[in-house]
Parts: sequence; C-alpha cells; structure tokens
Amino acid sequence: MARTLDPVAHAVRREAFLDAAARLIATKGYAQLSIQDVIDELSSSKGAFYHYFDSKAALLDGVVSRMVEAATASLAPAVADPGRSAPEKLNAVFSGLASFKADRKDLILALTRVWLSDDNAVVREHFRRGVVANMTPLLVTIIRQGVAEGVFTTASPDHAARVYASLILGANEAATDLFVAHQDGAVTFEEVEQALEAFADAFERILGIHPGSLEFANRSAVLGEWFVEATPAEQGSSA
Repeated sequence: MARTLDPVAHAVRREAFLDAAARLIATKGYAQLSIQDVIDELSSSKGAFYHYFDSKAALLDGVVSRMVEAATASLAPAVADPGRSAPEKLNAVFSGLASFKADRKDLILALTRVWLSDDNAVVREHFRRGVVANMTPLLVTIIRQGVAEGVFTTASPDHAARVYASLILGANEAATDLFVAHQDGAVTFEEVEQALEAFADAFERILGIHPGSLEFANRSAVLGEWFVEATPAEQGSSA
C-alpha cells in the first residue's frame, strides 16, 4: 500500500530544512555550506533531505523563493490600507523592502557574494520570475489608485505595474553589481549613488509624477548602511 503523504507535515519539515539553510548561509556563507551541514543541523538523514531537495542549488532556490514570498506578504497590509494615498503606498513598498532586507542583512550579504555565479543562473531566473509575479498585483492596485486619484498619469496601470516590477528587479540587480564592485574597490560610494539615482528618476517618470514625489525609504541612509564600509582594498591599505 502506498504511503499517504501528510501535506502539513511535509510542509513543516521542508520549512525546517529552509530555516536551517538560511541560518547556515548567514553564518558561514553559501559557498562553504554543504548539504551535510544542513542535515547535521537538523540531526536528519540524507534520505530525508533528498525527499525535499535534489541538490544544493534547489535548496538555495527554496530559500530565495521563500524570501520573495515573505517580502511580498509583508507589504500587503500597507497596500490594502484605505487611509493611504497611492504615493504613500509606493513609499511604503520601498521602505518595507528596505526594512525586510535590513532585518536579514547577514543572509542578504552572504547571498550577494555568490549571487552572480554562473552556477546560480537558474536560481536567479526563478528569482526574477518570482519577483515579477508577486510584486505586479500589488503594484497594479497602487497604480490604479494613483490614476483614480489623479496623481499618476500612466495610460495603462496594468502594463505600467509590470514595467514597475521589472524596474524594481533591475534596481536590485544593479545594486548587487555595484555592491560587489564597491567591495572590490572598483567604484566609489558617490558613483553608487549616481547609478542608483537614475533608477529613482525612472520610478517617478513611469508614473508621470514630479521629481522628488517619492521618498524611496530615505535612500541615502539605506545606501549608507550597506555600502559605507571599508572595502577590502581600503582595509588592506590601512593595515
């Protein structure tokens, strides 16, 4: 007789593997992480691990996909708030994403160091699709509201929302590239600011609103938290 799968128990056990992987990635890094580390963390077995994930890359995919879903869920209450205007909701999206990443800084930094590897190309593509699929419905709601309020002038809110989601994704990818370059001493913090300022301008132009209408979660402070640290080159020169 075939074994009956308990979907709740299955989901809970899978979450336990993802929790363990996220903790270990944050503390020791993804490159140094092994499947055996995750198994040992849970006092589990290889058979149990491979029941849920067929590889280390699949485990990373699960960790990243869960983060996308959690980030989107964290934004939903602000988007549904009837007391906020459309620009206020967009500001809440940007500040919410910034806070979500800040709360997971060690994990985000650990992932950033390996994110651009060719080995993670499939995971990156899944991440891109997940961001667009999860963010677009929230942005449709906001942009439609903004058009109704007369503050956004886009002709097609639904299409603009998808473009906006793609732009958020592009800004995230650019920030990752710039972070790596900054760590290598290849770009200055001022160059980072200038590059990402172009995205801030594009976010407002798509919606036809005046420059400075969106706050972008106090972007100078946010960028400073992530970028204004001594690069490896600077650390070596001061030794």
